[in-house]
Amino acid sequence: MSNLIVTSSNALANNSTTDISKALPMYSKVYDDQRDPFKDANAALALAQQTNRQILIEVGGNWCSWCHKMDTFLSNNPEVYNALHSKYVLLKINVSDSNENEDFMKSLPPTQGYPHMYISTAQGKMILSKDTAELLEDNNYSKAQWLSFLEQWSVQNTLTQTPIANSTANQ
Repeated sequence: MSNLIVTSSNALANNSTTDISKALPMYSKVYDDQRDPFKDANAALALAQQTNRQILIEVGGNWCSWCHKMDTFLSNNPEVYNALHSKYVLLKINVSDSNENEDFMKSLPPTQGYPHMYISTAQGKMILSKDTAELLEDNNYSKAQWLSFLEQWSVQNTLTQTPIANSTANQ
C-alpha cells in the first residue's frame, strides 16, 4: 500500500493526466462487475486517510452513456482531472444488469440516476449525495462547476459540514 501512495503522490506532483491515471488503483479507473465494492471501499478509506483526501464514490457502469461522457470530460480537462485526484480518492462502483451490488448500494442514499456521486470523509462519514446532472451546462459538463464542486467538498472546506447533505438543497 505504501508503494501505491508514493506512486500516487509522484504522479499527482506531475500535471500529466496520463501519469496520474497510471498510478491510480484499479477501483479508480473502471466500473467492474467482478470487483468487491466493500473491499475496494476499505482500500479507498485507507488511502484517503494516508493521503488526507476525501473519497468520491462514483456509481455507474459501462452501459451508461453519461458515465462515458463524464470520463471523457475529465480526461479532456486536465485541470479538473488533477483537482479530482489530488483532493479525492475516486471509488467507482458498478451497477449493471450483471451485478447491481445491492448490498453495497443499500448502505448509500438512493440515486436519482447515473452516474451518481457521493462524498465521504476518510473516516467513512457520508457528507454528500450528488446528481451529476447538476454539473451540466448546456448539456455538457462544466469545467467551472466541476472545479467549484471539487473545492467546495474538499477536506479543507468540509470540516464544518454536517453529514449527508443533499446537493440540491445546498446549491
